[in-house]
Amino acid sequence: MLDFDTCNAARLRRDPAYDGLFFTAVRTTRIYCRPVCPVKHPLTRNVSYYPTAAAAERAGYRPCLRCRPETAPFCAAWNGTRTTVERALKLIEAGALDHGTVTALAERLGVGPRHLSRLFAGHVGASPMQTAQTLRIARAKRLLDETALPMTEIACRAGFASLRRFNAAFSKLYGRPPSSMRRAAR
Repeated sequence: MLDFDTCNAARLRRDPAYDGLFFTAVRTTRIYCRPVCPVKHPLTRNVSYYPTAAAAERAGYRPCLRCRPETAPFCAAWNGTRTTVERALKLIEAGALDHGTVTALAERLGVGPRHLSRLFAGHVGASPMQTAQTLRIARAKRLLDETALPMTEIACRAGFASLRRFNAAFSKLYGRPPSSMRRAAR
């Protein structure tokens, strides 16, 4: 956290370089703002500074309706839809679509399945299912290269529902069966 004098000087200048680095809380109004807030400056003796919006809220302050501090840079809301896509990618990597549906994933994220597909098309360039399939094949390829596990076990660990689906997906992408990749590695 920056010292009081640095924060105070940035607040008085409404310096955009400090936007998102600290939040100004006003004791008399119980409101917290961003350093770039266009409202009239409160008296310095009534001001305290917090490193995050969450810290200000925990101290009993509510967000300013004018500068919307919950959307400050470096906050999840500031990243907008990219945050939703990043959360979805983490869940997909953890196997959310290995046995689940896009609808269930969308519900976990608080959006609709069509909206999630649009977000993926815009940010990733592929659908959630295509992304999950790519991650499954990458896991399988890694297991083929690094282990001597049987093909059924590799398919299961990679997230495929069956050996047949694993073979079909792998053959479609690489143009040959997974067993040939193992022989090539040896």
